[in-house]
Amino acid sequence: MRTTGMRRSEAVPAVGAQGRTAVTATAVLAAATAVVAVGGCTVQPVDGSGEQRGPVHVEVTDSPGDGGKSTGDGGRSTGDGKGGEEGGGSGGNGAGATPTSAPAPRVLWSRGDKGRDVRELQSRLRQISWLFEGPTGVYDGPTADAVKGFQGKRGLPRTGVTDSATWARLLGMTREPGKWELYAFGGQPAAAPDARCLKGRVLCISKTSRTLRWMVDGRTLMTVAVRFGSQYTPTREGVFSVYFKSRHHVSTLYDTPMPYAMFFSGGQAVHYSSDFAARGYYGASHGCVNVRDEDRIAELFAQVRNGDKVVVYW
Repeated sequence: MRTTGMRRSEAVPAVGAQGRTAVTATAVLAAATAVVAVGGCTVQPVDGSGEQRGPVHVEVTDSPGDGGKSTGDGGRSTGDGKGGEEGGGSGGNGAGATPTSAPAPRVLWSRGDKGRDVRELQSRLRQISWLFEGPTGVYDGPTADAVKGFQGKRGLPRTGVTDSATWARLLGMTREPGKWELYAFGGQPAAAPDARCLKGRVLCISKTSRTLRWMVDGRTLMTVAVRFGSQYTPTREGVFSVYFKSRHHVSTLYDTPMPYAMFFSGGQAVHYSSDFAARGYYGASHGCVNVRDEDRIAELFAQVRNGDKVVVYW
């Protein structure tokens, strides 16, 4: 049987309604995908059955020259460095942030200051051999020079003023000074007078505070720092009387000067000591009551009489 029209190889299959629908859907999806590639928007494609699927979110990488703006995560991020939250802080690149510098060290003490804190500063400087005088409790020239030397050695500004940075460094290199390191050369407050000192003319000597009060009828006329004998040559305690005064006395036992000596118990006397003046409480007497202030002991020597009472107590 012969066929007419097209040859078998040239025949075009017929496309039904269902086939046309599939072709159309495919074309629509392709067109939508092309739009997404250009605009980066949200599309809702349809599947082969004609039903809509859920939204598909497509993000598009920023192209050069688009200002660095991206709205993919719903936050705001712009090329000017402003943050991803509306009204938020600076962006990750830190642009526009104001740099903050460390605060300057706080000044604690300087020349002319006085008090216990200055004594502690001086005592700690003595521990590491930056100061060889005092403590006096007065921030004087030698103290400022010692601080300046310490600062220079540790790479700190050489101001001679003790600031918080200098103090922190010094604390880390020294220990807490004891009471008699703080008052190694006197200046400590005097203890309350013993009840036996409240009548008459009395040299009232406290071993607790290491002080001597010159008292007349309960009134203190003078107070000086004193030093006592060591544990091997202790100063005797009790109530005594001055029985002998010697302005230029020299010890026959130790062959040492004892100027302004006022003897009250055997060979023990109140007198001036150059060793106490030089070494402070880092030394001790052989049992006498040493005074380090020569001017004050000279004044005291002029006022005390033989027969005046001496009270040595804790």
